[in-house]
Amino acid sequence: MELKRLNKAIAETGYCSRREADKLIESGRVKVNGTTADLGIKVSSEDTIKVKGQIISKKVGNIYLVFNKPIGITCTTDTHIQGNIINFLNYPERIFPIGRLDKPSEGLIFMTNDGDIVNKILRSRNNHEKEYLVRVNKRITSDFIKKMGNGVPILDTVTKKCKVWRVDDFTFKIILTQGLNRQIRRMCEYLDYDVKGLKRLRVMNISLGNLKVGKYRSFTKTELETLLNLCEDSAKTFDEI
Repeated sequence: MELKRLNKAIAETGYCSRREADKLIESGRVKVNGTTADLGIKVSSEDTIKVKGQIISKKVGNIYLVFNKPIGITCTTDTHIQGNIINFLNYPERIFPIGRLDKPSEGLIFMTNDGDIVNKILRSRNNHEKEYLVRVNKRITSDFIKKMGNGVPILDTVTKKCKVWRVDDFTFKIILTQGLNRQIRRMCEYLDYDVKGLKRLRVMNISLGNLKVGKYRSFTKTELETLLNLCEDSAKTFDEI
């Protein structure tokens, strides 16, 4: 039977990071099979782990969801925050978001209980496309499209070149391969445009499609297999955490 360090076992459930797990163990808030745990102990899949009195080692199959996040929902697992994504979904098993989508934004976000897939995606973010539909406050010009696509100076760097095209006078689509904080909004602000609506349509090979706002669906088998292959391919060339 495979044994692993307790902090790793906790982190793999998505409850928290290994470092945070160590702090919880040191503070005496973790029990294994009813006994307060010590740092460095190893556990198996047969052991019952409790954190702050909550069982987190329940055997549940891996869950992978596509969720169409509404505007106003915050991508946090802190259920004390009003409008958090966990309470909104009210999913019967414990899940958490992969990455985040700003509160004023809407669209596709992945939800899972699999800490391993989160690590794979975060370790291999290069060239992972994310497609957005963006509405702005004034008429879009060819100069705006060109500058957005060539890179904009924000956050002490210049954004990577990206694909941008006009949909109508006030709407454009953009495909990013990086994820700077509030990147699209900051890029538009630099060019004297305000974002009035932002919707993520696609991450890597998985699209929102016709999924209604506030609803979720499971990954298809093909979607999951393709996503994992994309992670493996890019991880060979670049490692970014």
